[in-house]
Amino acid sequence: MGPVIGIFVVLHFLGMAAILGGWLALRLGATKGITVLVWAARAQLLIGLALVALLEIVSADLNMAKIAVKLVVALAAVACAEIANVRQGKGTPAPRLVDLAAVFAVLNVLVAVMWRTES
Repeated sequence: MGPVIGIFVVLHFLGMAAILGGWLALRLGATKGITVLVWAARAQLLIGLALVALLEIVSADLNMAKIAVKLVVALAAVACAEIANVRQGKGTPAPRLVDLAAVFAVLNVLVAVMWRTES
């Protein structure tokens, strides 16, 4: 199961990279960057949930508080991306929401890396 979990971790980080790629594309003037950002945020959330499920299957000792914080941050990133997408579709771009989605993606990585539980 280790290689499968490793693949999901890589996919999870690629989701974050795609969020930042969509953000950068929008900042550089691309009109399709919002689509990349929205789908990447959705994918990162779903892959993260699948990763937690896989870790539960192998009886990993999980820090549920950390997972809860990461879930809330991921939901915030998805919400910002979705709202920005709807607003852009209506012709009123929301660059601050796009920026927030990128910030939440980076924050989620920071939580993953910096939050250590020492036994």
